[in-house]
Amino acid sequence: MQEALRDVLRIESLDLSVGPFDWAFARERRADIDDHFEAARRDRPGLWNGRVLLMHQHEIEGSTLRGRYFETDFASFMAWRDFGFPGGEVTNCFALGALRGSDGVYVLGVMSAGTMNPGRIYFPGGTPDLSDVVGAEVDLEASVRREVCEETGLDIVALDIDAGWHCVPAGPMIALLKPMQSRETGAQLRERISANLARETEPELADAYLACATSDIHPMMPGFIEVFLRTVLRSAAD
Repeated sequence: MQEALRDVLRIESLDLSVGPFDWAFARERRADIDDHFEAARRDRPGLWNGRVLLMHQHEIEGSTLRGRYFETDFASFMAWRDFGFPGGEVTNCFALGALRGSDGVYVLGVMSAGTMNPGRIYFPGGTPDLSDVVGAEVDLEASVRREVCEETGLDIVALDIDAGWHCVPAGPMIALLKPMQSRETGAQLRERISANLARETEPELADAYLACATSDIHPMMPGFIEVFLRTVLRSAAD
């Protein structure tokens, strides 16, 4: 087990299920949601109103995160975020791969122009969907492994993957970061990712971004990424 990080929770196990939930926001604001999504698609026609999973209850007990997800449409999720997370009853709990090179450099992705978050800088991963459901359970371990492979083209088998998670609660969001250690340097990983993106017709990432010091924290990073990087990079410098 890795040493616990300051300002970031250490989670060793997940107990996540899925079931029905009547989300008042999606029901009551349907017309506003549909109008908002159509407006977004005029600028980003590649947006797809698929099905995603959000969480309506959760608790952290010791080093275990327990939660219950429900299924909704992407348009409702996007509007909920863009309207300022109204309601206070729902959480976006998602998994990201905290990819790190052999030289200690973290490797993130710059989201492409056609995505929900153009230009934003994240670790690869994202909000779970129906493909992450096994029976009545949500498998975020499988989700983050698949997303890292799809977004970067890296061979997931070649990465040393931590058994646990680092958790950054951020208001209506819970970011679960899975430490993934490569035997290649950050620069080598970026070169591999760039080559993979060049082969794709509609890549989700526009570029890879390297962070090896707190000075590399960028304004296009969301708050939970900044919290994580400040914590791990300061720990490495101590």
